[in-house]
Amino acid sequence: MDSQLFYGDNLEVLRKSIPDESIDLCYIDPPFNSKRDYNQIYNNIGSEDKAQAIAFVDTWDWDSAAEAGYREIINAQGDGLYNIQTVNLINGLHQVLGAGSLLAYIVSMTLRIVEIHRVLKPTGSFYLHCDPTASHYLKLVLDSVFCPQGGEYQNEITWKRYAVHSLSTKRFDAITDTIFFYSKTKGQHTFNRQYETFSEKELKKRFPHIEPETNRRFQHASLEKNSNRSSKSEIRIIDGIETTTDLGWVWSQKTFDERLATNPHLIYWTSAGRPRYKIYADEYMGRPIGSNWTDVPYLSAGDAERLGYPTQKPEKLLERIVEASSNKGDIVLDAYCGCGTTVAVAQKLKRKWIGIDITYQSISLILKRLEESYGKKILDKISIAGIPKDIRSAEALAKKPDDKTRKEFEKWAILTYSNNRAFINEKKGSDKGIDGIAKILTASDELKDILFSVKSGKVGVAQIRDFRGVIDRDNAVAGIFITLQNPTKDMIQEAKQYGVYVNELTKQQIDKIKIVTIKEILNSERLDLPMAINILKKAERKTEDNQTQMEI
Repeated sequence: MDSQLFYGDNLEVLRKSIPDESIDLCYIDPPFNSKRDYNQIYNNIGSEDKAQAIAFVDTWDWDSAAEAGYREIINAQGDGLYNIQTVNLINGLHQVLGAGSLLAYIVSMTLRIVEIHRVLKPTGSFYLHCDPTASHYLKLVLDSVFCPQGGEYQNEITWKRYAVHSLSTKRFDAITDTIFFYSKTKGQHTFNRQYETFSEKELKKRFPHIEPETNRRFQHASLEKNSNRSSKSEIRIIDGIETTTDLGWVWSQKTFDERLATNPHLIYWTSAGRPRYKIYADEYMGRPIGSNWTDVPYLSAGDAERLGYPTQKPEKLLERIVEASSNKGDIVLDAYCGCGTTVAVAQKLKRKWIGIDITYQSISLILKRLEESYGKKILDKISIAGIPKDIRSAEALAKKPDDKTRKEFEKWAILTYSNNRAFINEKKGSDKGIDGIAKILTASDELKDILFSVKSGKVGVAQIRDFRGVIDRDNAVAGIFITLQNPTKDMIQEAKQYGVYVNELTKQQIDKIKIVTIKEILNSERLDLPMAINILKKAERKTEDNQTQMEI
């Protein structure tokens, strides 16, 4: 199976496209809106705090979808996909919390956690990344789904996400995230212990001796077991010397003989006549990792990994999870894949992967991230589903009534036509009429804007004139007018009258207002200009290769 990338609602994708017991490891980092106070969430949202909590309201509200999800769970009565513990939990939370934003969030997560449990192999593991905002509720859901069906809670992992920064006078600063770790079947899940490497200073302290024959650093260790472990008295002969101990031995005779044969310097004797062995620094795995992950640094503002995605997690965090709970060739699922850190790490560690996200910005960012890391050929090895392939599917995307997806048609059109190099405009008000912006570089090293306007309904010449005014107002060099409907002759003529833009750097030219139809985009027409994002990437790579500093 090729790795797969799905554009769409993860609940629908899980139900229709992911078979039972097909996934080795699932990690999700769903929305959990840390910006809201705990009390606001618990008490749901009143009119007095809607403005403060608007980001959360936009995502979670007790609407018809939340009501339908709730009814689906409680009407199951413990039959089939939903066990009675999950049904009773959601019913009880409805009585405690009421029908509001928090319960809408819990219902949404429960629907998806149940599906994730279904698709996990018996040896599979699940990691859910959240913060203290609703972690206590999510753990109840996880317990109700996994534990009654033979699964097991493994860990509550704490990751230090931030340094102290807000200096609140009323409470301790919240600087950690929580990652819940569950296995589908008790005692059968894949787990490869992870180790924390020592710093050079700590390594020298822990391994203070250097073996003259090999120049290898080592520490002393006793061959005898700790005195609190019972063992009958045994006799061993080492280098012709008979040794008796009432404490037993760390190694079996076979292991001892094998180690001694491969390294005659491994065993030596203390002045008291007790055998000791050497632990070499270059053979030591390191300190076993516990559940407090303070050693994984958060991404700072200037970190080279940063992609401009607000909830991006460091690759090291996902590397630890993927290496611990999967092996090469296994299938890793991320149902909220965002900017694609899980996908990128799984690809690097030679796992197959499935990524799902509901926003095309995320899909385009993942494709660009993979292309920049592995070249364009990597995209031929990925199965991509949910992206419009014909006019019918493009029209279906344009006509979606859901507020969460109403702008997805615009994003898909802009990012596809720009080869994922444009930026979606999220601003409102005075920037009305601009749906996206591409930055291009001129011969004088200036960055200039090309504006995008996307229309899915009826279009006419008046919209071309309005767009011309926006281009002039913003001092942009050109504009791309993308339309689902075919343009009229008057529209084409009006656009042509505006003239052409010639790029000083490459001498390429485009119409100052270029009309592009969705049909042309589906037929692989793309913006062919030197966009700044590509040039900057090339310059960064050259800097790394030459180990020199460049002014960009």
